[in-house]
This record gives sequence, C-alpha cells and structure tokens, in this order.
Amino acid sequence: MPSYRVDHIHLRSRDPMGTARYYNKMFDAKIVDSVEYDGRSWIHLDIDGVTIYIARAEEDQPSGPADPHAGLDHFGLNVDNLDEAVAQLKERGAEFYMEPREIQPGASIAFVRAPDDVRIELLERKNQSEN
Repeated sequence: MPSYRVDHIHLRSRDPMGTARYYNKMFDAKIVDSVEYDGRSWIHLDIDGVTIYIARAEEDQPSGPADPHAGLDHFGLNVDNLDEAVAQLKERGAEFYMEPREIQPGASIAFVRAPDDVRIELLERKNQSEN
C-alpha cells in the first residue's frame, strides 16, 4: 500500500525574492537556493523541514482570492506558544486576517496574511495534561 508524505508547498509570486525575504523575516525560513528551472527562477525555502518553492507568476496570471474559497485555503504552521509567536510576528510587521482565538479546549489559532494573499494558520495545541 502506498504511503504519502508532504513533499513541498509551491507558491507563485510576482516578486519571488521579496516573498522569500518575507518568509525569512517572519518565520525564520532559510533561503536554501535560487535556481533556474524550466525557463523560470525558483526559490527554495526551508521552514523547519518543510520545503516551500516560490516561482515567478506571469503578469497575466490572476491573483489568488483573498478570502476563504473552495480549493486550497491555507497552510498551517504549528507553534509552541501562540501568544509569543503573534507578538513576534507583529513586531516584525505581520498583518493578521484573524487574531488568536481558541477553537476548542487546548487548541488556538490565528491567521497571517502573507504576500500574494497567502493565508497561513498558526496553530497551538496544548497537551491535554497541561489543561
């Protein structure tokens, strides 16, 4: 039986290096390399083992929807302490779609607006033994 693992997240941006710098500044993403592939520049980021590729969006490609919609809505990053993460991100200039809130006992979320209207969920799950 096949097994499946997340290999990467692929973003398109009108300013790939600017977007890569945003992820570096906000989430301490490592800019691993920038390569030419298939006639395009691609930037490879690493956020704690998660690979994110950023390719240049063509000028005639439409921007993604800013609000929740059918299809891929967002990606999530787990954090140990949501309040600390939100404070740090605000200090770094992040804009939030949603301020932190508890969605169920022991689980809290917030949403960041990244370049190109990418939505990033921050999720803190507390151990049940801590409650």
